[in-house]
Amino acid sequence: MTRLSQHDRDQLELAFYLPMVLTVLNRDRSILEASSLKLPNPYLTLIEETMKAVQRDLKKVRDYMREHQMKVEKLKSDDTFTSYLFLFRGYEEEHNYFNPRIRNKVEQLLREFLLHRTLPTMTIKDETGS
Repeated sequence: MTRLSQHDRDQLELAFYLPMVLTVLNRDRSILEASSLKLPNPYLTLIEETMKAVQRDLKKVRDYMREHQMKVEKLKSDDTFTSYLFLFRGYEEEHNYFNPRIRNKVEQLLREFLLHRTLPTMTIKDETGS
């Protein structure tokens, strides 16, 4: 049984999902820069603005985690699962994630950022609603 609230768990998960979104965007930007597209600038601008939005939300997540004494560490990874250690208020919990689930979540977040430029505010706000 976890001692984490769903909100805290969401924040800890975003702490490792959002950097993955940035990695994907960085890689895509490199591919676009090297491509022979006739007009690459609109696509590059879209990627760069999306990266800024992800970075802003990642900062909010990290600020929340710092304020609530929370950390996440990657423990191990294989072809099937990736394990993370959640540290919060003196407790430790190990959580295993199915790699295709991680990929699907990163794809979902990427889609949300590209279409809406930010995560829904309910995902990032703290429990007091601010």
